[in-house]
Amino acid sequence: MKILILGAGQVGSSAAYHLSREEANEVTVVDMRADVLRDLQDRLDIRTVVGHAAYPDVLERAGANDADIIVALTDSDETNMVACQIAYTLYHTPTKIARIRSAEYMSAKKLFTQDAIPVDVRISPEQLVCEYVAQLILYPGALQVLDFANGRVRLVGARADEGGLLVGKKISTLKEHIPNTEGRIAAIYRAGQSLQPDGDTIVQEGDEVFFIAARQDIRIFMSEMRRLEDPVRRVVIAGGGNIGVRLAHALEQTNQVKIIERDPKRARLISEQLNKAIVLVGDAADEELLLEENIDNVDVFCALTNAEEANILSAMLAKRLGAHKVMALINRPSYAELVESGTIDIAISPQQVTIGSLLAHVRRGDVVKVHSLRRGAAEAIEAVAHGSEADSKVVGRKIEDIDLPRGTTIVAVVRGDEVMIAHHDTVIEPDDHVILFMTDRRKIESLEKLFQVGVKFV
Repeated sequence: MKILILGAGQVGSSAAYHLSREEANEVTVVDMRADVLRDLQDRLDIRTVVGHAAYPDVLERAGANDADIIVALTDSDETNMVACQIAYTLYHTPTKIARIRSAEYMSAKKLFTQDAIPVDVRISPEQLVCEYVAQLILYPGALQVLDFANGRVRLVGARADEGGLLVGKKISTLKEHIPNTEGRIAAIYRAGQSLQPDGDTIVQEGDEVFFIAARQDIRIFMSEMRRLEDPVRRVVIAGGGNIGVRLAHALEQTNQVKIIERDPKRARLISEQLNKAIVLVGDAADEELLLEENIDNVDVFCALTNAEEANILSAMLAKRLGAHKVMALINRPSYAELVESGTIDIAISPQQVTIGSLLAHVRRGDVVKVHSLRRGAAEAIEAVAHGSEADSKVVGRKIEDIDLPRGTTIVAVVRGDEVMIAHHDTVIEPDDHVILFMTDRRKIESLEKLFQVGVKFV
């Protein structure tokens, strides 16, 4: 598949990294910064083209005339939209994905059609990060909360601690603890290494456990991994940028929200946009300010500024001063791994949150959702099974008879309105939504072929 990525910023570079690792993809990256492209080309097996992403001659040099997908990820909404328009008009590019940051553009539904601006998929990293953080606040104690089947099924990652009912016991005892619920442990990471869990696996304190369950059963399963925490009431957000304001909007009706912004003009502007949230002018790394605002009574402190160093410092300070849980927005994966092993509870990676939305539209087969996990090493995928027993490697077969790639597990099946936790003898039927957990994403091509019908992908 020929993929053209426009923009080599943090999101664009992350997309190039993930997509170029898959053998079936030919990736070309366009950016105006020659030095950034040189650095990318030194690390990845990609083509690069220096130039403006929306200029027709630059797109032609980049191979837009036979590209399967164009992914416009520059910092400019307007550039991304124009690039998609030109790709459609001149080259009839089949799939056009654009990063749209402005809420004003995102809310204009009639704007994005083939007769107006031909963008097939709009991605807003800011909105995705906001939704991601809101889910973590809804489920205190979770490291990741991922939706499947329109929110009916959730995959949750949590660190096991001594307060969990299942800690120190075999997974097979889970049914004894919660007999009337359906759920499954999809994967366990111990000391950074993945384990393929079975009934005899003993959950140990410190394990990172991923489990899948229906939405209404999440808290019950959380209690098996760790002591349940009280619902979050008080939230402090550091940074009044797009993500901070969106999160404040999402939370202010149900939580006590304060937002700290350095720029007085920006603070005044966002105070007019918010209804209940309190806007404070100041530095989130100012110890006096945090103490004045009773940081020791805060349930969650979210550092969401554009400067990751400032996010790390303010989150560490808030934790030291007594904040119950702290989260920080961190772009560099090496930083994220470093801080999560220390004072900061959760490092939020915009690239990891965003890349899943891209991958869902790049994957072959009918893939509905992709979530990137463990800094991109693992994936959780929702795919639709098509065809019949005669022309499909999945439909009409028991799960135990499906030749899944090593490290891949089918964890749930959604059939209509019914959510079924997968067992070895579960039979896949046409149009089932199959939810899989893959600990080694390098096997993705083998997995895609499983959902192939006949000689072509649906």
